Amino acid sequence: MPSSNSDSPQSSMPSLSTFRTALQAFASSPSPFRILHTIPIPIPTSKSYPTPHILYVLDSSFNPPTLAHLHIATTAILQDPHAQSQAQKRLLLLLATQNADKAPKPASYEQRLMMMTAFAQDLLQRLEEGGTLEQEEKVIVDVGVTKKPYFLDKAAAIAQSGVYGVEGTREEVEQVHLIGFDTLIRLLDPKYYPPDYTLQPLDGLFKKHRLRVTYRLGEEYGGKEGQRGYLEALREGKRETEGGRREWAGGIELVEGRGEGEKIISSTRVREAAREEDRAMMEELVTRRVEEWTLKEGLYLEHDEMV
Repeated sequence: MPSSNSDSPQSSMPSLSTFRTALQAFASSPSPFRILHTIPIPIPTSKSYPTPHILYVLDSSFNPPTLAHLHIATTAILQDPHAQSQAQKRLLLLLATQNADKAPKPASYEQRLMMMTAFAQDLLQRLEEGGTLEQEEKVIVDVGVTKKPYFLDKAAAIAQSGVYGVEGTREEVEQVHLIGFDTLIRLLDPKYYPPDYTLQPLDGLFKKHRLRVTYRLGEEYGGKEGQRGYLEALREGKRETEGGRREWAGGIELVEGRGEGEKIISSTRVREAAREEDRAMMEELVTRRVEEWTLKEGLYLEHDEMV
């Protein structure tokens, strides 16, 4: 089997029909979470990889995956100050399909899964070429789907699946969710937790898992100072009346996304570049395999409302 750093963008790539069939089977099953592909694929003599020490979870619409996603994932893998040396790390690229009864636009779910696979291959190649990981630290990437729309339910579905160790035992894997500051605000909003509308349901999450939160630039969220202040308010006990606990702040790390003055990378800009077939712009926004697959398939050529 070709390795993940093969020059071909189609190396180890399932077909669209394979993902379509897998999605149909998942939709008709009671399972809330399922892995549809793993990169690299385990060798035939092994049914699966060993249980990792840390699972990084990148949950997005991946419409399409971008260099911003690459930065978030690689910096987490390489710069996590809480990870022990030579810890077995695994990355889960997670796509929510709770609106499966409504056709996703402008890229179908199976097309997004293809791009996620191409993205995973590029990510692994980037890590291998950078020589930044020891052999013992080899990273495995899973491409998975969930029917759960809410953050807390997604984390529970992953833990309860048994894929990454047994929930409630010493073998249960620590999840590190890679999110933006806007997602953190929604996560810590009591209105999402009926019937009592307090943050108490989050206690189990923070006892087991961590959040790595990317700053959002601009003044909408008060700049970096305002975002640090938001976390400090939690640390100082100012959310206790809402059920928030001081110690949760210890499991939340604020990290840089892009630097001041760097170009904005967004899925919207990628779709615009693909529509114009602007390869130079695409190269600044997405990885090579994602660019090649997107242009080859003629994605985003029409002005479609995103779903």
